[in-house]
Amino acid sequence: MFVLGIDPGLSITGYGLIEGSHPPRAVHAGVIRTDTDLPVPQRLAELYRGLGQMIRDTAPDVIALETMFTNRNLQTAMSVGRASGVALLAAAEAGVDVHEYVPTAIKAAVTGDGSANKDQVQQMVARLLRLAEAPKPADVSDALAIALCHLRAAPLKVSK
Repeated sequence: MFVLGIDPGLSITGYGLIEGSHPPRAVHAGVIRTDTDLPVPQRLAELYRGLGQMIRDTAPDVIALETMFTNRNLQTAMSVGRASGVALLAAAEAGVDVHEYVPTAIKAAVTGDGSANKDQVQQMVARLLRLAEAPKPADVSDALAIALCHLRAAPLKVSK
């Protein structure tokens, strides 16, 4: 199984493709950046094109997406919500199933602690994927953590 983890953001969206072998293996990871000088609709279009291309290039079996649970900053919540919507649209258009996870579930799946900090998540992602160093920027590490979370949660989901 190949899982594409997506950490949505309007300025930077992280992505990470993991093969669900034993141990799991990172196949491809990076970020999609949008031009901050452009109006929001054009930035969302850039993100949509980038995600669509990423999905076509990697052909994942499933997409795992971080969903916002709460956020005190309304601006951040709005931009992440918009980016999440674009990711959901790109996945739906490609016909790829999406599973969403809240940040605490992702942190707990990767580190064992739902309140782990960014550095702890980065270090555990590197350890679990047997990488020489922690993935950077944090958006990449977060995307890989989201994919790892799905690999750990998927066997627990009951089919209907």
